[in-house]
Amino acid sequence: MNIQKLTIAGLLLLATIAAAYSQPYAVQPRAFGKYKLEDVRMRDTCILVDEKTQTYYAISSTQAPPKAGFRRASVQAYTSKDLITWKGPTTIFQAPADLWGDTNILSVWAPEMHLYKGKYYLFLTFDTDEKLGEQWRDWLPRVKRGSQILVADSPLGPFKPFENRSTLPPDMMTLDATLWVEDGVPYTVFAHEWVQIKDGTIEYVRLKDDLSGIVGEPKRLFNASDAVWSVKNPDYGCHVTDGPWLYRSKTGKLLMVWSSFSTTGYTVGIARSESGKLAGPWIQQAEPIYSKDGGHPMLFKRLDGQLMMSFHSPNKGGLERTKLFEMDDLGDTLRIKGPFLASK
Repeated sequence: MNIQKLTIAGLLLLATIAAAYSQPYAVQPRAFGKYKLEDVRMRDTCILVDEKTQTYYAISSTQAPPKAGFRRASVQAYTSKDLITWKGPTTIFQAPADLWGDTNILSVWAPEMHLYKGKYYLFLTFDTDEKLGEQWRDWLPRVKRGSQILVADSPLGPFKPFENRSTLPPDMMTLDATLWVEDGVPYTVFAHEWVQIKDGTIEYVRLKDDLSGIVGEPKRLFNASDAVWSVKNPDYGCHVTDGPWLYRSKTGKLLMVWSSFSTTGYTVGIARSESGKLAGPWIQQAEPIYSKDGGHPMLFKRLDGQLMMSFHSPNKGGLERTKLFEMDDLGDTLRIKGPFLASK
């Protein structure tokens, strides 16, 4: 590529995207103690609400320094009774050196925890340095990167994989898998990495009843470029898809929050299924719901019933913090009411 032909806008956007992906999706381990969310660097935080124990679990990832050529990628949990003071971290999963056989696991991204049929499931994305067979000239390395499901009887683990490979097809660069159950059938919804296909997609595939594997082949729901606010790098021509999360509104509408990049940085958008079913078709809301360099959203209901959204912001290495917002369910869309801690 002739660097002189790169536009200033292209360079800026590419630098933003590259910085986000070059930073470990991890935080460095901290001593066990009490913290506020603003005290702890977290990316892609997932919050599980355990109604039985009236406890919130904030799930994030970390990686320790390399040892014998292997990075000890792990997942940590912080617990809270009020979403304000958090105790932790507790390591709930640490990737064994042979998790994917001879493939070197560099880091773990975007951990999600779900309670399903009495068991707790971790949805993790593992990043490696093993190159796929097809590489492109003047392009980022296309590596083995995939989402995997693990299971435990407790939210604090120990979590065990069903097999030593990505749950999703290993020839696909997949990330940010989440769980959705429709008509009693479990599915995983995930992002197909833009590094592999340029215009990132959100896709879905049916899961086995015990979530141990997939049934059939993934199907596309939409491309990042379907959202008018999602911008591409003019030289690489890439559109990013990140962090899908599904929600059934108070009027029965099926909504999805997800992230890409807009002209103002990392952004949270929202899509709606016209059919009310996972298969769609999906219509993108013209205006994003957050566009101030924050993203990878997830939704949960507080113990008092208030709908909440969590994401990290800013999207800059070392500065990421978990942000919590109270949300309005308007029936056909969602709206941010305001920051959770503003009045605390």
